[in-house]
Amino acid sequence: MATKKDEAEAPVGYAARLDIDYPEKLDRGTTFLRLFWIIPIGIILSLITGAGETVTNTVFLNEAGEIIRRTRDTVGGMAMGIQAAVALMIIFRQRYPRWLFNFLSELTRFQMRVGTYAALMTDQYPSTVDAQAVHLELDYPNVKRDLDRLMPLFKWFLAIPHYIVLAFLSIGSMFAVIFAWFAILFTGRYPQRLFDYNLSVMRWCMRVNAYAFLQLTDAYPPFSLK
Repeated sequence: MATKKDEAEAPVGYAARLDIDYPEKLDRGTTFLRLFWIIPIGIILSLITGAGETVTNTVFLNEAGEIIRRTRDTVGGMAMGIQAAVALMIIFRQRYPRWLFNFLSELTRFQMRVGTYAALMTDQYPSTVDAQAVHLELDYPNVKRDLDRLMPLFKWFLAIPHYIVLAFLSIGSMFAVIFAWFAILFTGRYPQRLFDYNLSVMRWCMRVNAYAFLQLTDAYPPFSLK
């Protein structure tokens, strides 16, 4: 029978849980050319998410061919649009359609596989279907019980301190990838400490994403690499 002390020491459960299998050996050749190998799957991911912005300039002319007005339209990524739609449905209807959750979950898993491959943490070319070495669990929320309908208005703002910290941690992660690149070329192995650091940063990012954008929880993510 669990005691109060055991319950207090139990690990905190997060709405997003990420784990990546540590590779015992990595291929030197694919690591050396990783920037080139990732281009095709990167293009596919960009097409799916609509990554970046599409800017359209529209020019209106009069009968004499003179410019009378210009307009500039910016279209964001598809994933951002779906996340905004989810936030609005929570605010106005207190609903999170399961099919939208499933789509965002699979898209997020695919993004994590591409990110893991880019960070040299696996040799497995990112699949659009299979989990491979990346294991990401996302909890479907009970909106009426677990989510405050007004929180989507503020979460992105409340998460600003995390964005700042993660910006610095991501710089460290970039250097970790560079060091790992050299280590793999010489030894065929990804240094365990560098791997653990990058995994911890990715977990932190995932928790913030689950809170501020995927709308899976109202529990504020901790400032922790654990």
